[in-house]
Amino acid sequence: MREDVQSLDIRDVTANWVNAQILERQIGDRIKALADLSHTPLFFGRLDYLHAPGADRAEGAEGERFYIGRRHVHDHDGDPMVIDWRAPVSQPFYRASKKDPMDVGLRRRFGYTGGDLTAYEDEHLSDPAEAATTSKLLQREIERPRVGPMRDIVATIQPEQDEIVRSGLGGSVCVQGGPGTGKTAVGLHRVAYLLYAHRERLARTGTLVIGPNRSFLQYIEQVLPALGELAVRQATVDDLVAQVEVRGTDGAPAAVVKGDARMAEVLRRALYSHVTLPTEPVVVVRGSRRWRVPAYELERLVRELLARDIRYGAARDALPQRVAHAVLVQMERAGEAPDDRVQDAVARNSAVKAAVKAVWPPVDPAKLVLRLLTDADFLAEHAEGILTGDEQKTILWARPVRSVKSAKWSAADAVLIDEATDLVERTHSLGHVVLDEAQDLSPMQYRAVGRRCTTGSATVLGDLAQGTTPWATRSWEEALGHLGKADAVIEELTAGFRVPTDVIAYASRLLPHIAPGLTPVASVRENPGFFEVRAVSEDAETVAACEELLGNEGSTGLIAADARVPVLAEALTAAGIAFLAPGEETTRETRLTLVPASLAKGLEYDYVVLDEPSAVVDAEPDERTGLRRLYVALTRAVSGLVVTHAADLPSQLTRP
Repeated sequence: MREDVQSLDIRDVTANWVNAQILERQIGDRIKALADLSHTPLFFGRLDYLHAPGADRAEGAEGERFYIGRRHVHDHDGDPMVIDWRAPVSQPFYRASKKDPMDVGLRRRFGYTGGDLTAYEDEHLSDPAEAATTSKLLQREIERPRVGPMRDIVATIQPEQDEIVRSGLGGSVCVQGGPGTGKTAVGLHRVAYLLYAHRERLARTGTLVIGPNRSFLQYIEQVLPALGELAVRQATVDDLVAQVEVRGTDGAPAAVVKGDARMAEVLRRALYSHVTLPTEPVVVVRGSRRWRVPAYELERLVRELLARDIRYGAARDALPQRVAHAVLVQMERAGEAPDDRVQDAVARNSAVKAAVKAVWPPVDPAKLVLRLLTDADFLAEHAEGILTGDEQKTILWARPVRSVKSAKWSAADAVLIDEATDLVERTHSLGHVVLDEAQDLSPMQYRAVGRRCTTGSATVLGDLAQGTTPWATRSWEEALGHLGKADAVIEELTAGFRVPTDVIAYASRLLPHIAPGLTPVASVRENPGFFEVRAVSEDAETVAACEELLGNEGSTGLIAADARVPVLAEALTAAGIAFLAPGEETTRETRLTLVPASLAKGLEYDYVVLDEPSAVVDAEPDERTGLRRLYVALTRAVSGLVVTHAADLPSQLTRP
C-alpha cells in the first residue's frame, strides 16, 4: 500500500503549483501514516460471523470472516484483508460475550513475539457447550513488559472501555479512573475513533490532546501516529495560554485566588469599565452637508451593544457602523439615496472614529491584567463584593512594574490574560479536545480549555484521588460546569489492568484520607506482581534495589521527592548506572528513569523503586496533597514495586 502511494505520478494531474504542493503534502502524510512499526503485527484478531453482517439471517445464509487490526489493509485489487479496529464490523471483537455473542461464531486472538505469530486462542461464543474462560493471551498482552513510550491498546480494549471509545462526537464524556484503569489510553483511542468516524468534520475543526506537562506528552506522543493519525495537536494548558513569557511563580494562596472562577467576573468588570457613555454629539461633514448624531442617540447605541453581551472587540467594531447607519437614516429623510459604500465611508470618518475611541477605547488584555495586579484601587473597585480584602492583598504584586514585557508573569497570570483576551475577542473553537490529568486544573484553567471547545465536544480524564495541587478538583460536576460541559456524561473505570493486586491494595490504604467517597480500583490481573517494603540506612541500598529490578525485562523507574533527585542522581552515577529523565525514551541499554515525584503522574514503568515516602509527603504544602502525591508515586508500577525508606513511613500506610 505504501509503495502504491510512493509510485503516484502527479505531474499531469494538478492545475497549478499550489495544487501540486498541497497534493504532494497529502501524499507525504499518507506515506508517513503507512509506515511500518517494528515488532508490531498488522492484525491481532479474527471474527467468524454466523451470517454476513447486514445480510438477511435466513437459514442457510453463509457467514463471513474478518481479520481485525490497528489499520485497514487491502490487497492489490483493493479488496480488504484486515479490517480497522474502529469499523462497526470490528465492534464484536471487544463487546461480544457468551451471554451476547452478537452473531459471532468464533473469536480468535493472535499472540505475537517480536512481530512473529507464536500463538492463537479461540472462543466459540455461540456454542453453549463451551464455558466462558479468561483469555491467557489477553492477560499476557496486558502484562507485557514496557520499553519506550506508551503504546496503543487496540488488542486489549475491554467492553467498558470500548463503550467510552465509541461514544459519539456530539456529547462530552468525563472518565473517572483510578491508576491502571487505562483512562489515558481510552481518551487517545476515542480520538482515533472519532477521527475515523467523523474525519471530514474534524479535519475542518481540529482536535487537541492536552496533558499535564511536556514529559507526559512525550510519553504518549507515539500512540496516535501508530494508529495512522498524524494531525492531532498535543499541548499543555500553559502552551494554550502562552501569550506572555512566564518567568515568575506564585505562592499557593495567590495561585488559588487567581485560579478561582470569580476572577472571570473581576476581569469582565475591569474591561467594561473602559466603556463610557457619550456626552457630546457626533458631527459628520460630507461635502457641503453636516450630519449630527445627538448624544442621547449615541448613548442608546452604546447601551444596546452592552445589552447584547457580545465580545468587547466585536462591539467596538460594530459601533462605527451603528453610528454610520444613524447618519444614513438622516440622509434618506433628506431625500438622498446612500448605499453601503457611503455607510462604510461614514464609519471611517475621523469624527466617528474619534467618538468611538473615546466611548469604547481599545484595551490590551495583558495591560488590563497588569493594572489589576499592581493598582490596588483599580482592583478594589472591580473586585468589590467578589474578592475579600485579604484575597485582594494576596494577589497584588509587592513592587510596581514598568511594562508588560518586564513583568514576571506566573502561569496563573497567563491564564488570566487568556480570559481577558477571550472577553475582547472570541477564542477559536476546535471540534474535539481531550483533557488528561484534569483533576489538577484550577477553575480558570478549566475555562481556558473550555474556550477551545465551545462548539465542539470534550473527553475529560482524571482521578480525584490523584489531585496534587492546592486547587485540585473537588467534584467532576463542578469541574464540568467550569469547562462549559455541564451535560457531559460521567463514567467510572474501576477495573485495574496495569497495577498489580498487592501494589494497588497497599496504595488504596491512602484513599480514606485523600478521597473518601471514591471506589478503590480492583486489579483484574492474575499475576499478583512483586511488592516489597524495605527499611534502608543509606542511598546505596536504594541504588541496589534499582540494580536488582533492572535484572528483569522491561523499564524501571526510580521515583523520589524532587529534593532527593540530585542526591540519587549522584549515587546512581557513582554506581555506574545510566539513567534517563522523564519523557526520554528508554532503550534496551538504558532502562532506568529517575523521576521527580512532581512529574510522575501519568507515567508507567514495569518496575518502580519508590524512595522515602515520607519525603514525598513532606514536600507538599499540606498533608492531604502530600498523601495524594504519594498515591500517584505508589501506583506507577506495572509488574513490581519496592518501597525503600530510612525515615518512618507515613502512618496512613502502616494501618491497613
